[in-house]
Amino acid sequence: MLRTIIIDDETHMRETLEKMVGTFCPVIKLVATADGVKSGALAILKHKPDLVLLDIKLNDGTAFDLLKQLQPVDFKVILVTAYDQYAIKAFKYSAIDYLLKPVDPDELAEAVNKVEKLIQHDFNTQLVALEENMQPENKANKKIILKTFDNIHLVKIKDINYCESEGSYTSIYLLNGEKIMVSNTLKDYDDILKDAGFYRLHKSYLINIRHIHRFEKGDGGFVVLENESRVPVASRKRAELLEMFKRLAGK
Repeated sequence: MLRTIIIDDETHMRETLEKMVGTFCPVIKLVATADGVKSGALAILKHKPDLVLLDIKLNDGTAFDLLKQLQPVDFKVILVTAYDQYAIKAFKYSAIDYLLKPVDPDELAEAVNKVEKLIQHDFNTQLVALEENMQPENKANKKIILKTFDNIHLVKIKDINYCESEGSYTSIYLLNGEKIMVSNTLKDYDDILKDAGFYRLHKSYLINIRHIHRFEKGDGGFVVLENESRVPVASRKRAELLEMFKRLAGK
């Protein structure tokens, strides 16, 4: 059983989540609820939960304020948020589990099941990434969490040169020449990074547009990126890519 605390400053939201976990999450044992940073910290220190369902905006601060008081975080966390889709990118970059209000029961059950199976190691690094990514003035330096078998990497998105599919894995190539292989598909990173200036020019490759140097027409077409990395262009993407070049040149 996952000993769980719900922390939300809205009474109706706490009651709704309490009913949901009672109905849809049999692995949860609710041990306390709280409405803010101070009451939440006291509840966590008293009950030592396995899992906390934590609203980001609380009546006396934020989830970040609460978690900073409890460093290092040794319990699992699912953040609950009413932020819009733009802000949700920060959660995806940071690889942190979240639920978007109004909470869907199926999504709650899925998140809890994932937590039960997954050791949420290095959460403190993920939290740092999320807090930085949530800052509007930090747009140019947003970071992404890349998890490998034995490490967790905190990488600036602008430092990614390109991504290459290797079956159910993806190799991330950085500007410094480092290669990081992660156990996610290229489609996963296409979904996360397409709004951050990345382009899927081939079924096996996703490139960072800001690092394009030139287009070579020979051998079906290649894009040359930083470090003279050559990435093939799918024939069906060639016209679209050339049109993109024209738009970029016109800026």
